[in-house]
Amino acid sequence: MMRLISLLLAFSVPHLAHADVVQVAVAANFTAPMKDIAALFEQETGHKVQTSYGSTGKFYAQIQHGAPFDILLAADDETPARLEKEGAAVSQTRFTYAIGKLVLWSALPALVDDKGALLKNGNFTHLSIANPKLAPYGAAAVEVLQKLDLYATLEPKLVQGENIAQTHQFVVSGAAPLGFVAMSQVFEGGKLKSGSAWVVPAAMYTPIRQDAVVLLPGKDKRAVDAFVRYLKGDKARAVIRSYGYAL
Repeated sequence: MMRLISLLLAFSVPHLAHADVVQVAVAANFTAPMKDIAALFEQETGHKVQTSYGSTGKFYAQIQHGAPFDILLAADDETPARLEKEGAAVSQTRFTYAIGKLVLWSALPALVDDKGALLKNGNFTHLSIANPKLAPYGAAAVEVLQKLDLYATLEPKLVQGENIAQTHQFVVSGAAPLGFVAMSQVFEGGKLKSGSAWVVPAAMYTPIRQDAVVLLPGKDKRAVDAFVRYLKGDKARAVIRSYGYAL
């Protein structure tokens, strides 16, 4: 009887019969949409997603030292390409899953104007940015300041976060009154969640093309293939757009 019940369960819920775990390294800027996508994926497939969030530069070093991630969702397109070239990623699995947008944001409602003029008057104590050597959003922030010819002036006021999540936290906590963050951290459904912001024109920085790639530990895993397909699908793309990313 128990054997019969087990067989019936297996046939009635086929996606659970082959459920597996996907280990995903996720760029910190993509934390919120990833949580939504992972929940939908788990509900629809029965597979489980284990996520680690952090800077792309740190993930690259960890992968080089054998970290058992199946997939990398990077904050740039260079790191996945490098891993593929170095043989740490599966060839021809790289694709762009989102294009990020940079925002100058403050938790204070009236501090940042919609043109970013505050940067020029310098009437603030600190400006938070992500480490430009590790985080593409930090590199984009430096690029914007250089285009505005303000980098040398504002460099003494810069407070660097290890990644974009810490950069955002510096502003939330008041350690810095404003900072350059990812649009996905402060916008939802096309609206600013709180505070004040300037959405930096895309022409002011190199496009933040965010690529995903399957890493060697994820090769030929059913759950990994399923997650990649899901990330490319309409439901995941709708979530990604809702957080302000372009596709």
